[in-house]
Amino acid sequence: MAITKVWIEEGCTACNLCEDTCPDVFEIDDDNCIIKDGADFEANSDDIEQAAEDCPVEVIKFS
Repeated sequence: MAITKVWIEEGCTACNLCEDTCPDVFEIDDDNCIIKDGADFEANSDDIEQAAEDCPVEVIKFS
């Protein structure tokens, strides 16, 4: 599946797990996770899916 959109829903705990799993897409900024501008979702699709699966509060979404 080609990922074209990634977003973080409310409730992020800034645990850094997503950034550790996929640093090319996710970044912890203050108390939230942000999606890096210009991130290549297609090239990082496996890691995005892994980060979403591993997220302890299940706030990483993609389509």
